[in-house]
Amino acid sequence: PKTDIVFLKVHKSASSTVMNILFRFGETHNLTFAFPQGGGFQLYYPHHFLARFVQGFSPQSPRRFNILCHHMRFLQPEVQKVVPSSAMYFSILRNPVQLMESSFVYYKGTSAFSRVRSLEEFLSQPYRYYSPASGDRQYSRNLITFDFGFNPDGDVSPERVQLMLKAIEASFDFLLISEYFDESMVLLKEMLCWDLDSVVSFPLNTRDSSTKSTLLDSTVEKLKAWNRLDWEIYTHFNRSFWERIERDIGRERMEREVKALRERRAELARTCLQGAGGVAPKDIKDSSLRPLQYGGARILGYNLKQGLDGELERTCRRLVTPELQYSSLLYKKQFPPPPP
Repeated sequence: PKTDIVFLKVHKSASSTVMNILFRFGETHNLTFAFPQGGGFQLYYPHHFLARFVQGFSPQSPRRFNILCHHMRFLQPEVQKVVPSSAMYFSILRNPVQLMESSFVYYKGTSAFSRVRSLEEFLSQPYRYYSPASGDRQYSRNLITFDFGFNPDGDVSPERVQLMLKAIEASFDFLLISEYFDESMVLLKEMLCWDLDSVVSFPLNTRDSSTKSTLLDSTVEKLKAWNRLDWEIYTHFNRSFWERIERDIGRERMEREVKALRERRAELARTCLQGAGGVAPKDIKDSSLRPLQYGGARILGYNLKQGLDGELERTCRRLVTPELQYSSLLYKKQFPPPPP
């Protein structure tokens, strides 16, 4: 199994669920994580990543970490200073139309979105609300492009787009697609030579459907045009995702693997969870399993069954521990505080 991994955690793209998979694998195999300085949750995002943002990194003794997976704005020469040269690089993409609808709800307080009532209102005159100079512009335009390290207000000429796609292909071994999450997990398992249980997960950091809105066709087209660079990245890597599956796994085997993954997830849900799945924040009984609530979204969580035995309880708890709590737990394990 591959143990040296760089995961570019693109916002609002099922990346918290992938992060949980990496946290669990890393914890099980005693791997080290490139944590943000001081145990924070982002690597000084939205600045481009620098090696010195990582706790325990020093240029004099270049210590390498196994897994880099916290939010960052990608800059490969700096990333290479903190992970082994053998590391596998991957990320996950989401359709930019749904991504921006989610971003609008989640980051409602940002400068571009705070003065509008709806996404339609924003898209009717985007430059009235959006400023390329604002420090939080990335949440309201070409968020994928920005997280990969490029300029979200850049030129959309075919030449520039090709250069960007080539640069991403040169840096990343593979990209997953959040709309095909189960197929993505099978591909992840294949690429990293992991077993099935390592890639089984419950959806984390998902929002209650009551805060999701259906978009008009005209809005969808405006969103694609406004996020043109993201749309180019997404359509290109969605195509190459399926090409890779055809080439490396084949449709028939993929169907079998997805079925096995879903059966295992359902089995774990029956074993671990009270009820059928995610519950509203107010209904989560164990406060340590309550996810951070942010913006206008209502983020769902889980209740564990009572009376699970030791090892099983631990497995189940890890599957539903929200990202911030899990990150803090692993940070304290890797950098134990000095005894009082």
